[in-house]
Amino acid sequence: MGKLNLNINDVAPWVTKAEVNAMDALATVANRALHEGTLPGSDFLGWVNLPSSITEAQIEEIEESAVQLRTLCDVVVVVGIGGSYLGAKAVIDALTSSFDWLETKRENPVVVYAGNNISEDYLHELMEYLDDKSFGIINISKSGTTTEPALSFRILKNELEKKVGRDEARKRIVAITDASKGALRTLAVKEEYKTFVIPDDVGGRYSVLTPVGLLPIAVAGINIRLLVQGALEMEKKTDQTTPFKDNLAAIYAVTRNELYKKGKKIEILANFHPKLQYFAEWWKQLFGESEGKENKGIFNAAVNFTTDLHSMGQWIQEGERTIFETTISIDTPNKKMTIPHDQADLDGLNYLEGKRVDEVNKMAELGTRIAHVDGGVPNIVVSIPELTPYYIGQLIYFFEKACGISGYLLGVNPFDQPGVEAYKANMFALLEKPGFEKETEEIKKRL
Repeated sequence: MGKLNLNINDVAPWVTKAEVNAMDALATVANRALHEGTLPGSDFLGWVNLPSSITEAQIEEIEESAVQLRTLCDVVVVVGIGGSYLGAKAVIDALTSSFDWLETKRENPVVVYAGNNISEDYLHELMEYLDDKSFGIINISKSGTTTEPALSFRILKNELEKKVGRDEARKRIVAITDASKGALRTLAVKEEYKTFVIPDDVGGRYSVLTPVGLLPIAVAGINIRLLVQGALEMEKKTDQTTPFKDNLAAIYAVTRNELYKKGKKIEILANFHPKLQYFAEWWKQLFGESEGKENKGIFNAAVNFTTDLHSMGQWIQEGERTIFETTISIDTPNKKMTIPHDQADLDGLNYLEGKRVDEVNKMAELGTRIAHVDGGVPNIVVSIPELTPYYIGQLIYFFEKACGISGYLLGVNPFDQPGVEAYKANMFALLEKPGFEKETEEIKKRL
């Protein structure tokens, strides 16, 4: 099988390979700390050896639950926010048809999402969509009290029970939550829902290879065994015994940090495949929530090319030179389409006759990288042979490991997110939640 590749040639002259190699010792220490738990965040390192620790029994249990949901439901609603849905959506969007949700004759349920916003319009439209559908729910929450998913689940559960009755609803609801505590665990025990555990030592943004991601992905009909196999391969290639020169995740982590030191404060993840749009959203959370703290950290953004070359392309080419790009490149498309001859040739495209559409796309990709580098934008390329579960598994683990190493090189704990609580405290005070009386009084004075 092929493998993931990394190309940092186009970060010179901003950062030389000698400067990257000079970070060998520090990167090796950071990588070893992820395996040995010697730096802050050591209680959230369960993801590091997750691919190699997943058992056959665990895979079978997830597959069996997915079969039940596929049998009972036309639509499955994944309820969760942040890492509780982004990883699953990233993989499902990457590996299913772009028009999957329009299919009428289908083997697998439509997977839709809730609990990732507090939009009344969205929830109302979701309920309208589900009105004539046979649906089920995968509710993902460690506590069961996070506002966005808890609110959505309350509404969905109520609607499902009205539609099919409480006993039948129990068969269509799966709870992925804490092993022993929390509101969702309490409810799951009371209602006898099928449950899976969110490991205590795996944070949300690193949880795609736990049941949090694997169950929705399996419901969508994707081979989770190959996904895990790809991640396992990357786990082996980036372990604590891997020399820095062979550890692509460590090299990527070092390169982006060296660019940051040179004033490249914004990293733009670019792709030339629309199926990767939500993979970029997952990547943004992974790095943004891991590194953006203590008044430092690279700002993460993403673009979909060639689409965004006709919008953000101008800014990337000639805007402030505080950016660098990381491009995800897919070597070979899964489908084949060639450009036909046109007798009139009014569009002037007959010179492309007989060429594959992907050849045009690849030349757009290469031409863009050359133009951006010439315009002062360093470019890193991460490439995989094909868009398949195996290679997406490699890509997921590659970025997870790189993020852990990068956070330690930056000098932060990449596994906490203290800043996320700020908006919640204000929201609870404004809503006059019991227990927030003092905060409510203080915030009302500010308004």
